Amino acid sequence: YQQNPKTYAIVKQLLAEGNAGELQKYFGSRMEFGTAGLRAAMGAGISHMNDLTIIQTTQGFCRYLEKNFNDLKKRGVVIGFDARAHLSSGGSSKRFARLAANTFISQGVPVYLFSDIIPTPFVPYTVTHLKLCAGIMVTASHNPKQDNGYKVYWENGAQIISPHDKGISQAIEENQEPWPQAWDDKLIDNSLLLHDPYAMVNKEYFKDIQKQCFYRNINKETNLKFVHTSVHGVGHKFVQLAFKAFDLSPPFAVPEQKDPDPDFPTVKYPNPEEGKGVLTLSFALAEKDGARIILANDPDADRLAVAEKQESGEWKVFSGNELGALLGWWIFTCWKNNNRDARAIKDVYMLSSTVSSKILRAIALKEGFHFEETLTGFKWMGNRAKQLMDQGKAVLFAFEEAIGYMCCPAVLDKDGVSAAVITAEMASFLATRNLSLSQQLKAVYDEYGFHITKASYFICHDPKVIQQLFDSLRNFDGKNTYPKSCGRFKVSGIRDLTTGYDSSQPDQKAILPTSKSSQMITFTFANGGVATMRTSGTEPKIKYYSELCAPPGNSDVEQLKKELDELVNALEKHFFQPEKNKLQRKTE
Repeated sequence: YQQNPKTYAIVKQLLAEGNAGELQKYFGSRMEFGTAGLRAAMGAGISHMNDLTIIQTTQGFCRYLEKNFNDLKKRGVVIGFDARAHLSSGGSSKRFARLAANTFISQGVPVYLFSDIIPTPFVPYTVTHLKLCAGIMVTASHNPKQDNGYKVYWENGAQIISPHDKGISQAIEENQEPWPQAWDDKLIDNSLLLHDPYAMVNKEYFKDIQKQCFYRNINKETNLKFVHTSVHGVGHKFVQLAFKAFDLSPPFAVPEQKDPDPDFPTVKYPNPEEGKGVLTLSFALAEKDGARIILANDPDADRLAVAEKQESGEWKVFSGNELGALLGWWIFTCWKNNNRDARAIKDVYMLSSTVSSKILRAIALKEGFHFEETLTGFKWMGNRAKQLMDQGKAVLFAFEEAIGYMCCPAVLDKDGVSAAVITAEMASFLATRNLSLSQQLKAVYDEYGFHITKASYFICHDPKVIQQLFDSLRNFDGKNTYPKSCGRFKVSGIRDLTTGYDSSQPDQKAILPTSKSSQMITFTFANGGVATMRTSGTEPKIKYYSELCAPPGNSDVEQLKKELDELVNALEKHFFQPEKNKLQRKTE
C-alpha cells in the first residue's frame, strides 16, 4: 500500500517514462539537515519535503533529543506551522507538523502542537515560556511557494548551532525506516500527550511584549495611520492583536493579501526584502486611506519591512540597516529614560551580524554600552544573547540587515510582530515632535556618524565557479596572497572566516568561529569602507555587503554615497568578474 498516493503517482509516472534524469533529481541525494534545519521544494523523493522525509527527520531528531535530555518525556517539545501547501504532492505545513507530532507522541514525548497557523517567533517563545526541550517550526519563510522547511530550536529558545546539526543529521541517517503507525497522524487526536498552546501563547506573548510599550497615552491619541500587509502569510491577526496590546488603532490591512494563501497570487516572490514589487498594493491602499507608514511582514512574520511617504510624495523603503539604526536608537533611548542608575549601562548589550551595519557600534561607543558582532544569521545572535542574559546582562536589541529584528528578550530570534508594533509606537512618538522616521534617521546619523550601506548579489548555479572565484581571491598575486587593492581602493585588512585568517589580529587568527563549508571574506579599506563577500546557505547566490562609516560631523552624504558606489563598482569588476565567471546579476 502506498502511504501517499500523490507522491507515489509522481514516481510511478517517472518510472513508466524511464526518466532517469528526473528520478536522479528526486532520489540522488537526501536533503541536508543543517543549522537552519531543512529547506527544499515539496514533492516526491528524498531530496524533497514530503510525508516520508518529515517522518525520517523527526525520528532522527527524536532519538537525538532522547540522547541529550533524560527528562524529555516530562518536558516535551513544541511544534508550529505556517499556511504553506502543495496540491500536486499533498504536502502542507499542517500535515507535516501533525506527522512530526505523531512521531514524538508514539515515543511517549508530550507535544505542544499549535492548533492553527502562527508566526515563527511563537515557537522559540513557547520553548522558553514552558521550559521545553526543543521546538520545531514548519515554514519556508519567504521562499518561493513550492518550498517548505523545518526549523529547529534548542532548549535555550535559540536556533540550533553546531554540533547539533551534525548530531541530528547522523540520527536521521540511522532512523530511516518509518516506525509502526508513523503515517497515522489521527492517532494524536485522542492522546493525553497532545497539548494545544495556542490560547495560552496568544495571551502571554502579547502580555510580554507590552514591557516594550512606553508611550501608551501617545498611542491612544495618535493621528498617524498605518497600512499592514502580511503578504498572504500568517501575520495579519497577530499584528492586529499587537496594536491592540499597545493601545494603537488597528492598521489598515491590505485586503488582497491579508488572508493566508499558499499560492501567493499577488506577488512574484513573497519576500518584502525584494522591495517595491511586494509593496505595490500597500502603496495603493496607503494613498487611498491617507496612511503615511507601511509595515510589511514576510509570510511567517519573523521579518519586517517599513516604508514611509516622504514630503515629495515619493515612498522611501527603509533598508534593514536603516531600520536597525532607528530601532537601536529608539530601544536604547527608552531604556535610558527608564533607568536612572548610571552604573546599569555597563551591563547593557546590543548585537548585530557581521554583514550588518556597524551603526550600533557607533551608538554604543558614544553612549557607553556594549556592542558585539556575531556571525551571519539569527542563530548566532540568539545563542549569544542567551549566554549574556544567563550572565545577568541585558540584551536590548539585535538585528541583521536581512530585515530581521529581535526587540524583545522573550523571543531569542527575529520577530516581525513585536518589531512592527514597536516601530509604530516609535513613529507615533516622533510625530508628536513633528518628526518623520526619515528625519529621525538623519538625526541618528548626524549624532553618531553616517553609515551608508549597499548590498546585492550575483546568481551562480555552478559550485565549481564559486569555489574558483574565492580561491582566486586567496591566491591573488601568487600563492596564499590576498588582494592589496581593489581598483583605486587600498585594502587595509582581510578577514577570511572560511580559513580562519585575520590580518588585524596579532596571531593572524580570526576571533569569530570559522566554517570551511561556506565562503566568507571581509575586506577593510583605507577609506573607512568595509566589504564582505559570502555564499548563501539557502540559495545559489554570491552575496556582497558594503558599508562606508564616517565619523560624526562628516555630513556630505552625497560624496559618501558616490565614494561607496565607486567602491562597489570596483568590487564587482575586480573581485567578482561577472563576465569571466558568467555570473547573473540581481534583477530588480
